Amino acid sequence: MTNSVFSKYPKPEQMLASVGDYNSEILQVNGHFHTPYSFSAFNNISQPFDMAKQENVKVLGINDFYTTDGFEQFNALAKSSGVFPLFNIEFMSLQKDLQAAGIRVNDPNNPGRTYFSGKGLRFPVHLNVAMVDRLFQIQEESNRQTAQMIGKLNELLAEIGAGFSFTFEGVKERYAKNLVRERHIAKALREAIVDAYPVEADQKTCFTKVFSGKEPKSAMNDFAALENEIRGNLLKSGGRAFVPEDDKAFLSLEQVIELIIHAGGIPCYPVLLDNPKGEFTDFEGDYEKLYQSLVAKNVYMLELIPGRNKPEIMEEFVHFFNDRGFVITFGTEHNTPQLDPIEIFGGDGKELSPAMKKIGYQGACVIAAHQYLKSKGKVGYLQKSGKAKVDKRDEFIALGNAVIKHFLAQ
Repeated sequence: MTNSVFSKYPKPEQMLASVGDYNSEILQVNGHFHTPYSFSAFNNISQPFDMAKQENVKVLGINDFYTTDGFEQFNALAKSSGVFPLFNIEFMSLQKDLQAAGIRVNDPNNPGRTYFSGKGLRFPVHLNVAMVDRLFQIQEESNRQTAQMIGKLNELLAEIGAGFSFTFEGVKERYAKNLVRERHIAKALREAIVDAYPVEADQKTCFTKVFSGKEPKSAMNDFAALENEIRGNLLKSGGRAFVPEDDKAFLSLEQVIELIIHAGGIPCYPVLLDNPKGEFTDFEGDYEKLYQSLVAKNVYMLELIPGRNKPEIMEEFVHFFNDRGFVITFGTEHNTPQLDPIEIFGGDGKELSPAMKKIGYQGACVIAAHQYLKSKGKVGYLQKSGKAKVDKRDEFIALGNAVIKHFLAQ
């Protein structure tokens, strides 16, 4: 069995005595990105580590959908690269009461649908049979949906005489790991059109046929934009290859939180916040109401993707929740074909402010301390009731800083 990176670490008091105050060195962190184990801009799981070395990012957090399959490779790369690992996971859950009420949570298009992360899972991962079955159920439902999409896409390709088609297993083998996402289908289709029609004008003609007479807006060499057009025209609601998700593809939020805690992690709500038009979802528009809703569910951790928010709005939001004892982390997601830097930038393209960098590092420290304590068989940042130790946040920040610095000094 793979050993935890913390298996031979000294006791907390020894590590705390060996480092100074964390304020003396605020490290750069990216606590949320996806890898090819779900879908990612990265060609392989080692790429973010290579980029982190170039960009001086010292802490990385894997955050794949529905799976921990990448943890072992992520752990090995962290050791060999000297970059501290955070072991996370993400789910799409469904709150049926909010769906019935038409309340959008952190999916702007689907009421009730709720993205939700687990931070600092125990590694190696230990789940009982019921939890494993629950995880496999949503993976299988997700794959069933994408397999049906591929079938509908093949019908369209036959109609227009494209000269090629796909199989689910073929897409999975070439583009995915265990989980096939609609983004994999979009990438497969784009590459197949390019392979079948080497001349750019012929590629445009084929895309126009695939889009039912609608010409593509993107340049043929703008891969990310083209794949987004494929998703929008074919794989989303109203598209020829669209297949609606069955309720069986979603766990309830309560089930997701139960699974995360059972896996040794900390429940974390991913905040969407403002869109380019300055709009908020129904669930997030009122900070005080959002605070009360999260506390009622024993959720005391948030994460944001700063690149999609206006800095002044994000800072106001972060300070509101940080002042109320929440732990806050930041990431880049990298869940599109576009390869952005691994360093985190704000929605204005500029570096995060010193205050935001500090809060983001503090969040990583809490997760690091939690991972370390769980590896030692201790309780971690959550009480046995599932409630966070908000009054101990500063102690966890100090311990986590020591854990990270101990790791980086090896």
